Amino acid sequence: MGVRDKLLDFKRRLSDRKMYSIVIVIIGALGIWGMYQYKHSGNLRQELDNQYNRAFFDMAGYVRNVEVLLVKSLITSSPQKTASTLQEAWRQSNLAQYNLGQLPISSGVLSNTSKFLTQVGDFSYSMNNQNLQGKPLSDKQYKTLEQLHDYAVKLGSSLSNLQGELSAGRLKWGEVSKKGASVFKKTSATLPSKEFENIDKTFQAYPTLIYDGPFSDHIASAQPRGITGEMLTLQQAKNKVGEIFKYKNVKAITETGKNKSDSVKTYGFRVTFNGVPDEQAANIDVTQKGGHIYWMLMNRPSGKGKLSIDQAKEAGKKYLEKLGYSGMTDTYYLKEDNTATINYAYKQNNVIVYPDLIKLKVALDNGEIIGVESKGYLYSHTTRNIAKPKITEQQARSTINRKMEVLSSGLAIIPTDYKTELFTYEFKGKLGNNDFLVYINAETGREENILMIVDTDRGILTF
Repeated sequence: MGVRDKLLDFKRRLSDRKMYSIVIVIIGALGIWGMYQYKHSGNLRQELDNQYNRAFFDMAGYVRNVEVLLVKSLITSSPQKTASTLQEAWRQSNLAQYNLGQLPISSGVLSNTSKFLTQVGDFSYSMNNQNLQGKPLSDKQYKTLEQLHDYAVKLGSSLSNLQGELSAGRLKWGEVSKKGASVFKKTSATLPSKEFENIDKTFQAYPTLIYDGPFSDHIASAQPRGITGEMLTLQQAKNKVGEIFKYKNVKAITETGKNKSDSVKTYGFRVTFNGVPDEQAANIDVTQKGGHIYWMLMNRPSGKGKLSIDQAKEAGKKYLEKLGYSGMTDTYYLKEDNTATINYAYKQNNVIVYPDLIKLKVALDNGEIIGVESKGYLYSHTTRNIAKPKITEQQARSTINRKMEVLSSGLAIIPTDYKTELFTYEFKGKLGNNDFLVYINAETGREENILMIVDTDRGILTF
């Protein structure tokens, strides 16, 4: 082979190698691009699923709120209270309907359910206006509310079942349009045929309902009234923490910081114990004034529950007495993971003072207090000048809806949304299968508040 032929052969092989390399590069680039598109598509699908999940869970919550508000409206005795309750039901139904519209289900499947939510909103809005004029519900209107509540219960039950399948991953949003059809159609099949006038209303946000015991998250005063004692140095506060945990073998108490921004100034500490891993430490904040526990949480596992709720309540009461909190009575509780979270309210002259609240978390294996939150008590507690009620208990009872069976009664001070307090009669009663707390002003006889009691396997809650 001549020189010229060798040069041509080398050029041809070089060209083949270039083409081979180019092809490899192109294939690699396409692979990378494809992987990116696949990952990007997966991220978009996940983001879309998250949006659908959020809309669904929000809708289920709003339907549950509608159910509670409708049954509350059945127990009210004053047109004004009925009006405010139904106004909330109207807002909740609007929120439920809005989130319903965000789900990937055809409008035909949702039409009856959407119509039901519209009917709830329209009827509630209409009755709200009527009650604001001082006109009570007629027997026919009362019956309609009962029917709407029954439908809300059925819809809530169906949504709860579907929610469980979504949470467990047994149902994907791609399948919801198929399975959801039967769920919604079955629920909507018994809806009333009568149409209510569709009123164009402004969509508004709505605050969540009270939960975990009456008034448990309400702070009745802007400035703390229950903090007593002298200002403590860091070392004095550390000594207070040592006294709080003197029943345990303390290994070390370490400062974690100071809170100077809130109206309650605190020192923070981490407490470790001999004989247990350091990760099972306790974190605690005590007030700079007086060294009161603001909050405490002990990070230890609770073994198999051996104590009853009554025994846990007694353990909590003894703990509070040792800390100097006398006159505390347990109200409501939540049982979960071998622990019980119990609310204790102050009691003065046989009157329950709900703003003065302390929450304790009790381990059910041995009754040890592993959590404390006393914000309500520290903000609100003071000795009150409780006057004699201006109306009798019998007069207060006579204002309650006659359909409710009264089971027990007593006096209570409750907080308001305006950072004030009301002196009331507290009546516990039953309407159908539902339990309620009704609060009647002990001075004016006005119906002030209604809470629905829900007895669950985890404890007793109020809405």
